Amino acid sequence: MQWTIRQRMAQGVEGAFNYTWSKSIDLSSRAEGDSTGSNFGFITNPWMPWIHKAVSDYDMTHQWNASLVAELPFGKGRKLLDMGGLVNAILGGWQISGLYRQTTGLPISVRNGSNWPTNYQWQGWATMMAPIPGMDVTKNAPAITGKGGPNIFRDPKAAFASFDFTLPGGFGNRNVVRGDGYFTIDTGLSKRFVMPFNEKHSLQFRWETFNLTNSAQFDIGAISINIGSPGTFGKFSDTLTQPRVMQFGLRYEF
Repeated sequence: MQWTIRQRMAQGVEGAFNYTWSKSIDLSSRAEGDSTGSNFGFITNPWMPWIHKAVSDYDMTHQWNASLVAELPFGKGRKLLDMGGLVNAILGGWQISGLYRQTTGLPISVRNGSNWPTNYQWQGWATMMAPIPGMDVTKNAPAITGKGGPNIFRDPKAAFASFDFTLPGGFGNRNVVRGDGYFTIDTGLSKRFVMPFNEKHSLQFRWETFNLTNSAQFDIGAISINIGSPGTFGKFSDTLTQPRVMQFGLRYEF
């Protein structure tokens, strides 16, 4: 399902918002010979491929996007304080803009350690023995051993207990864990100064901010989720988003 709402440029305001709700299910999300990434594309048991059925590696349930450009209604030719001179020089020509994006997280499978429950090339996944408690990204969770940190589980020890090595002939459970979604807000503020000697010449000042809220969303592609390594189970080592960055600029237009 896709919804889109648009505000075409009118009275100095333009914007758009869209929402996508989706679900993708498959037997494998990669080409059979593709062995890159964390979720390999091999069909472990070609005689019973249906046991691989699960949500796709790229399944993203919700996604929201929005954009906005608005000219502030002050100064010459505007609704409020429609005058030139010093008033327009200070209050006129301002514009704000923004971009917003948010998604739910992608799925991932728990690895089976260095154990091969079949005689196939690929070792399959760990088997989920019980519902996973506290499956939500935590910025500073206690590690099972060693130093804690960002983790896909609120209680890594309890989550680890929900999995076991897959029995001989089995395949395990595919894509039963979901990671962090993406979230960022970018903004811009600009002011245009019309040159007093020629109205076709102007100087524009811009202040742009990326990741305004300085939010940290963690990358499911950089996670330790292997029951053969319990000490770092569920720990993240990288983020999806970059720290907040600001930049300033001047542009002369003629």
